[in-house]
Amino acid sequence: MTAIPTTVIRHWKERIAKCSLRFLHERPEMTFVRAQPGFCFDATGFTLLAVDAPPLTPADAGRPLLLLDATWRWLPALRAGVHGEAVERSIPAGITTAYPRVSKVFTDPEAGLASIEALYVARALLGDDDPSLLDGYHWREPFLQRWRAARG
Repeated sequence: MTAIPTTVIRHWKERIAKCSLRFLHERPEMTFVRAQPGFCFDATGFTLLAVDAPPLTPADAGRPLLLLDATWRWLPALRAGVHGEAVERSIPAGITTAYPRVSKVFTDPEAGLASIEALYVARALLGDDDPSLLDGYHWREPFLQRWRAARG
């Protein structure tokens, strides 16, 4: 299968050095957009990954992916700039992050994954199972173990 075209919109305060997606910038199927305050993005025709949406299934194949990259506390501001007719989908329940969460101020959603984890799972569920997406991810192996366990 051809790699699924993926657009990542990164919050303007997100530090690239700490971003789990930083190793993917040279991949031809990936487009990175750095949002600035007041930005607008037409997501019509995209599958937008969102925590509180119906689960992603293979029936969602055929649309490019849109991933919002921000800390959980900045996500609402980033989401506010996305308009149009996107199809919102979530990662199915039972898949947990390997990324160590350390926020002392905000509680992350139970179903929340690191951006790279969400991207990998979404593409795998859509038929583009490419573990090389995780090559630069420090928690690659623990996450793949969790993914395999969740898949049964």
